[in-house]
Amino acid sequence: MSNKLSKSMTLSQFENGYWYSTDLKDFAESIEIPAAGKLRKDELEKAIRHFLKTGKAELPTKRKLRKSGVKDCEKRLSVNLPVIYYTSNRQTKDFIVREAKKIVPDLKEKSGVRYRLNRWREEQLTQGKKISYGDLVKQYIKLNQAREPFARIPHGRYINFVSDFMSKEKNATRQDAARAWAKLKKMDIPKDYNAWAKSVRR
Repeated sequence: MSNKLSKSMTLSQFENGYWYSTDLKDFAESIEIPAAGKLRKDELEKAIRHFLKTGKAELPTKRKLRKSGVKDCEKRLSVNLPVIYYTSNRQTKDFIVREAKKIVPDLKEKSGVRYRLNRWREEQLTQGKKISYGDLVKQYIKLNQAREPFARIPHGRYINFVSDFMSKEKNATRQDAARAWAKLKKMDIPKDYNAWAKSVRR
């Protein structure tokens, strides 16, 4: 398996590799992906896949990447404050949890809620919708109270692997899953449970 990103690699080689954010960012900048330094890991992966398929370096998102002005967290956070310059820090997270528990005192946070709340916020703003921190609180409550399991995260390979490993391996522990993932990262196969299981049971 190639341990270095290159313009000549195949899409399969890219998918079978495990790449850290810094590697993806450096490569994206070298192939002139617009605003590479401001993209999330999943967005970098999407842009690189597109480049390997088409040879074109294109911005993979429509969300606003450049922000200016005073950060919302530097103002007095309140449920009425419009979301303009969001910062994902402890102050903001604690505010959302604190306000949510004023409404639902025994609310417990489900795994994966933060990720989905962030994507919901980005989607609203990208669509030009005006939302407040009160809207974030309401969505946070809604996500935590959802009874249906969350849809799988398309790019969340580690999260999905651990979930499948824990559900399919008898008496498995998270330490077992972490060790299996560490081995899988080094293997020239897709980074999912089925590929791992097939390889170790040959």
